[in-house]
Amino acid sequence: MSEEASQATQHQTAVTDRKKPTEEEFLASFPQKYNQSSHEGYPGFLNQSQMAALDTLRKQLKDAGYTKRLDDATLLRFLRARKFDVAKAREMFEKCEKWRKEFGTDTVLEDFHYVEKSKVAQYYPQYYHKTDKDGRPVYFEELGKVKINEMYKITTQERMLRNLVWEYESFVNHRLPACSRQKGELVETSCTILDLKGISLTSASQVYSYVREASNIGQNYYPERMGKFYVINAPFGFSTVFAMIKPFLDPVTVEKIHILGSRYQDELLKQIPAENLPKKFGGKSESAGGVEMSDDGPWRDEKFQGPEGPAPRAAEGFTPSATPSATPSLASRGATPQPM
Repeated sequence: MSEEASQATQHQTAVTDRKKPTEEEFLASFPQKYNQSSHEGYPGFLNQSQMAALDTLRKQLKDAGYTKRLDDATLLRFLRARKFDVAKAREMFEKCEKWRKEFGTDTVLEDFHYVEKSKVAQYYPQYYHKTDKDGRPVYFEELGKVKINEMYKITTQERMLRNLVWEYESFVNHRLPACSRQKGELVETSCTILDLKGISLTSASQVYSYVREASNIGQNYYPERMGKFYVINAPFGFSTVFAMIKPFLDPVTVEKIHILGSRYQDELLKQIPAENLPKKFGGKSESAGGVEMSDDGPWRDEKFQGPEGPAPRAAEGFTPSATPSATPSLASRGATPQPM
């Protein structure tokens, strides 16, 4: 066995042997409420009708046999996503639980290992790096660098989507709890930077299928996780198109989205401290080996880790047999892609 495979096997054994905390232990290990909020409908900031909707939804789900993910913060995200319509929020929650069972979401952090991650990052950089001024994890996606033909020589769309779910689960179970402990209040959203530098109609159309299915997963199964969203290096006309569709969007959603051109640095620095923003985007942060694979953030600091343990790394813990062809496809796991 090679040294790399031996280290990976040891890592996997450590992950398997680590005692997993109960849901109650996990939730008790980090703040579950906001200290302040500019909107109602969030933990600690509910009006009477919202409290009643929360109690009703939880009772209905318990009566239906659900036992997991019934905490206030989770149920409120589904309620906010459906304007506190209990029936619609329940339907959304139940569809999510069905998908989680079919996809194997509860064990994806242990089951899936993205061994090709560092190579894929050369053709489609997607990564988390530190936090913004509100304590949120900052997620970067450099869509303009996509080289789809080269990327699909290394991986498949099914594996990319499985890695997306892996990242969501790591985000929920490791990044957000660590950020909440660091800030001293609940942090349940991300700050996303979508870089369109170099984007073309050809590259955009080639990656459209992946982006569509990724959006479907995020909207339907991880609702209310967007805190701030910055589109930078937006091409000419992008702002005009957004202005046309803005009236049809929820005002709360609109205030989270910022469309910026090539002179975006000052706006990003208003939200992200210079010491946390990667140097290539106008900040001062650098990491050994590059920010694309470093995964720096409070989730890497022992002071902010709880009973869930240190955040895993997608490319670690694999066995020699875990090759791209060995992982079940989405279809075989019951996750049929749906149009947006």
